[in-house]
Amino acid sequence: MKVLVIGSGGREHALVWKIAQSPRVSGIFCAPGNAGIESLARCVPIAADDIAGLKAFALSEQIDLTVVGPEGALALGIADEFRRAKLRIFGPTRGAAQIEASKSFAKELMVRARIPTAASRTFEVLDQALAYLEHHPLPVVVKADGLAQGKGVVVAATREQAREAVTDMLGKQSFGAAGRRVVIEEFLDGEEVTIMAFTDGKAVVPMVAAQDHKRVGDGDTGPNTGGMGAYAPAPVATPALRSEVVQRVLRPAVEALLQVGSPFYGVLYAGLMIVRGRPYVLEFNARFGDPETQVVLPLLKTDLVDVMEAVVEHRLDQLEVEWHDRAAVCVVLTSAGYPGSYDTGRPIRGLADLSPSTSPSFSDDTLVFHAGTKRDGNEVVTAGGRVLGVTGVGPRWTEASERAYKAVRAISFDGCHFRTDIAARALRSGA
Repeated sequence: MKVLVIGSGGREHALVWKIAQSPRVSGIFCAPGNAGIESLARCVPIAADDIAGLKAFALSEQIDLTVVGPEGALALGIADEFRRAKLRIFGPTRGAAQIEASKSFAKELMVRARIPTAASRTFEVLDQALAYLEHHPLPVVVKADGLAQGKGVVVAATREQAREAVTDMLGKQSFGAAGRRVVIEEFLDGEEVTIMAFTDGKAVVPMVAAQDHKRVGDGDTGPNTGGMGAYAPAPVATPALRSEVVQRVLRPAVEALLQVGSPFYGVLYAGLMIVRGRPYVLEFNARFGDPETQVVLPLLKTDLVDVMEAVVEHRLDQLEVEWHDRAAVCVVLTSAGYPGSYDTGRPIRGLADLSPSTSPSFSDDTLVFHAGTKRDGNEVVTAGGRVLGVTGVGPRWTEASERAYKAVRAISFDGCHFRTDIAARALRSGA
């Protein structure tokens, strides 16, 4: 079968890498792809938000399954368009993708379904939002309502910071259309964890839990980013907690979307805060997380294509999804200045020593996933804020972390930045 993966980041490289392991796949295409993906798939120069172009390509190439990576394409309704054209696609409809595309929609859904989450209010008028902030307990969380690539969240420790965040979003339109509404919610103090699940609109199959590192600096300091690294499985997600998340969060969300006429097919991502042992939803995403995918997929034992087809064909309850009893750690290498402004076009050194032309990894236990890269002549150069995701896999977090950081030290480019404490919480647990 022929598979088309949509997107160009580290998540998409991990998806292509995992799909390529399926003996059922005869060809993989990626639109638009990157310099790492091109060793495993034919990259085609079609933007991820060019729905008409992607549909025409899938029809002309007789693609058997399309897999959507980025949230933007889902919010634009790519799944609806493909299904109308009788093309099989792994990903939710535009209506179901609102659970990520609109934080106010997600909040309303959670309230109706009695899913535990932080108390919040939504505002469209700046003066009303500022007046509400004057009496809100601190710290307070300010979120742009729409898609902001993981950067539209401000945890304000002071009232001045909160006012500045709201004014930037509603007054200065710093996030464009995504910030035309803001959600102001209570701050939850606890430990974050991500639990993603495959779902065909009825059955819900959770993946191993991962913990993302959002802040740019060591010790969780600095501004939020799209993700500086991740590890899995996260120790905080005990079997009891995972069961509670399925029963109180994931299944109620899937059922609530079904009730409003937007059944969810694909991957439902629950970003959670664990407060005194109980899970509260910080956000839902409508697709695989990034960089969580880079640590979760290496632990998946079952053929990913089999799982995706079971979702598309609404028979997920008939498939047993199995996982390796191992650990994975991903360290993200970024351009200097990220998540703010940054330079691109910087040559990346060391990749040739780590990545044989036949594989994105230099060993079975170390994987180099490209995120913001492109080919410039004979060189691979930086082309984004998040440049590479280096994943180490081992029997425990200690070995996984050592393998990841050994590879990180072998790679360099001007302005390269990475956190040195990815998975520190797991390592402190003595694993």
